[in-house]
Amino acid sequence: MIAVAGFNTAIDRLFRVEHFEAGQVSRAIDEHVYPGGKGLHVAQTIAALGERVQLVGLIDRAHRNLVGQRMAERGVLFHGIEIDDDLRTCIAVRDTSGRISEVLGRGPLIGEKTQDALRSAFWRAVDESTVAVLSGSLPHGMPVSTYADLVLGVRAQGKHCIVDASGEVLRESMAAVPYLVKPNRDEAQALLGYRIGDVDAAARAVRDLQARGIATPVLSLGAQGAMAGHGQDIWHAELLIDGVRNTVGSGDCLLAGMIVAFRRGMSTPDALALGVACGAANALQEETGWVERDVVESLRSRVRVRPWTADFAQRS
Repeated sequence: MIAVAGFNTAIDRLFRVEHFEAGQVSRAIDEHVYPGGKGLHVAQTIAALGERVQLVGLIDRAHRNLVGQRMAERGVLFHGIEIDDDLRTCIAVRDTSGRISEVLGRGPLIGEKTQDALRSAFWRAVDESTVAVLSGSLPHGMPVSTYADLVLGVRAQGKHCIVDASGEVLRESMAAVPYLVKPNRDEAQALLGYRIGDVDAAARAVRDLQARGIATPVLSLGAQGAMAGHGQDIWHAELLIDGVRNTVGSGDCLLAGMIVAFRRGMSTPDALALGVACGAANALQEETGWVERDVVESLRSRVRVRPWTADFAQRS
């Protein structure tokens, strides 16, 4: 079993328009509503790949049936902590050129009672699991040290803890030394303080994260794929695809694929290949943060995985 803390549940709204420009009126060609949040994306992708998973997150009365039913249909055991306020809303607008603009809601302020309920549900899930994942933003009001505290608790149980966060939450988590972190390019640049413009810089970032005690850093690079390090080795994986529809959530699916691979005892390059295939599978469909297993398997053999060396860029 895998336990996922996706505390800050969202309702994702995806609008497709002809053309989007700030300050102008745009009429939607169509729109879709999905349960969302990074942790939810990770959990439902893990389940799609055939692993048992449980998810802890907020829920409100208006969306309890929507989220609960969707998670049940997709094989995720969802522990929803109900709040009186509305869940946050995340809006994505995609124009016909494929460009996507996002507005990520902050969500309601939650009190100590709700925070304690989230933590308690998470620890019950961890007790039944071999791996714990902390994914996404924290609900408004939770201390930025929350993930760091949870990492320390998971490590004390002798279990691996994985973090996918940003900003101060990621920075605080790093001090607790999780087993794996998965920043994207922007998050890594903010954390490390330098630009990551190519794969050589990405490899440097992986090494710097290892130097801070992270056993397996994973850096997602969008269309350039992803890099991962373990021990003395760094690997780069990429997959060129046509027909991209929605890249939002691809990093979450990438992480889910790698978690499943590591739980099954796969090597780092094989895990990276599965992760990149999951990210690509998400990008090929309309829905945010979910994959179909047969699509992942069809893409997996096409992922190009290579070891990084100092002359990597010249050989590429």
